[in-house]
Amino acid sequence: MSDAHLTEHSLAGEPEPIDLTEEPIRLGNRDPQDAPGRSSRSRRRLVVLAVVLAAGLAGMGALGVAGWRVAQQKDAELSSPATVAGLQRDDSERARSTADYLRDGLSADIDLDRSFGTVYRDPADDKRAVLVFGGTTLLWQPERDLDTLFRLMTDETGKVTSLREVPPGRLGGVMKCGTTSGEGGDFAICGWADHGSVAMAMFPGRPVDSAGDLLRQIREEIQSRS
Repeated sequence: MSDAHLTEHSLAGEPEPIDLTEEPIRLGNRDPQDAPGRSSRSRRRLVVLAVVLAAGLAGMGALGVAGWRVAQQKDAELSSPATVAGLQRDDSERARSTADYLRDGLSADIDLDRSFGTVYRDPADDKRAVLVFGGTTLLWQPERDLDTLFRLMTDETGKVTSLREVPPGRLGGVMKCGTTSGEGGDFAICGWADHGSVAMAMFPGRPVDSAGDLLRQIREEIQSRS
């Protein structure tokens, strides 16, 4: 038998050749849909979802802090002691009339549960009396309500200028001071607001910086929380 015959016989007995196509060969049990592009898109969706969830959790945390602050500040009480921060309450008819006028004006613009108005006399100088008026209620946006009061004072006394935030002290909230004018000339005007109270004070004969310091002292002595 010739070598050519053997070759023909061998080729005749072999299986059909494998048809190689352009389709890639897959190994294992990987899903055909798990293509590289699809995996990248899935990872991007997971990243976006994680970012959204993280932002949501951060928002919930901020909401929790805000809720805690409201709960801490909402039950405020304000008093008018006979003496406060070295000042003496003025119970004269003229002082009470002035305090009532300011208190009524405040209550007309902000719905308060309780309101007060007091004039405190400086024993060292009668020209440096302090007029304090305000009230208590649940305030959701303390700074907005404080700004409303400053606009009210602009209508009553003239433009409040150089209005700026000052440290509110241990009771928190927001406190601002500025300058306005009256019959005796320019004087400092300050106010505070938190989630349970809002108040204003006029300081004839005092610069803004010392007025802010004095209002913090007054507030810490007349405000309490249950």
